[in-house]
Amino acid sequence: MSATVRELRRTLPLFFGSRTRIRCFGGTRNSAVMLLLVPVMACAVLLCPSALQATQVPVRHTEGLVHGFLVLRTLEGTILADGDLTQVAHGNRVNSQLVFRFKDGSIYDETAIFSERRNFRLLSYHMIQKGPAFQHPIDISIDGLKGLVSVHYTDDGGQQKLVSDGVSPSPDLANGLVPILLKNVRADVPEITFSMVAATPKPRLVKLTIVGQGEDPFWIANSTRTARQYVVKVEIGGLTGLIAPLLGKQPPDTHIWILGGEAPTFVKAEGPLYLGGPIWRIELASPAWRP
Repeated sequence: MSATVRELRRTLPLFFGSRTRIRCFGGTRNSAVMLLLVPVMACAVLLCPSALQATQVPVRHTEGLVHGFLVLRTLEGTILADGDLTQVAHGNRVNSQLVFRFKDGSIYDETAIFSERRNFRLLSYHMIQKGPAFQHPIDISIDGLKGLVSVHYTDDGGQQKLVSDGVSPSPDLANGLVPILLKNVRADVPEITFSMVAATPKPRLVKLTIVGQGEDPFWIANSTRTARQYVVKVEIGGLTGLIAPLLGKQPPDTHIWILGGEAPTFVKAEGPLYLGGPIWRIELASPAWRP
């Protein structure tokens, strides 16, 4: 079997579902797509780098003891979930957890443990998403130092699956850390790149390209502030990255707003919470009291 066909058999199910089959000769369920992708595959081998360039962020603002309240909405303003962001620091080691509890009982639970000695470095990552808000339940664990990844997921047929694999250990892994890293990026840096492990469900290393888009105003009571907007683009790479725009599967951009100054903080984000998900809005929330 040629390398091209092996790659097509691995890649196309990511877009058409786990039951997609590719045959070398004769009939094929996606023959038109296959004819289109064969020359693209040849280009992928020549044009796509085998490794992603690592960009570590120096620690300008250390993280510490935090408990913040968040709300998850649709872009139309409908509340989907309430959230808690907690951080606890032990020396240069920080445990950061983000939990969203949906009205329909769904749960999104993300924990990133990282070090902040000179540069930020992801040590471990664990994310669980389950419930009707998500198309597929998934549980992913990452060892940031060894590059070991475990993915528990449910396939289209409702079967429980486990994928254990490895990726190239990269010091710029940004799973669960993007807002933290952006608080430490200098405002005069026009573009920065990070790596991220995406479960498709096979773990693969993708690149995040982040570009500053100027400042936008927002209001606190009667006071006007400005937050810097960043656009996060996911570059999948390889054959999958080349065919994704052709098949309408290119992940949409995520927009993140950071308030700068001596104590920078996250303000808002708009983008998919998970791979293939709709665009939702995450904002800071204030406690409300009964009259």
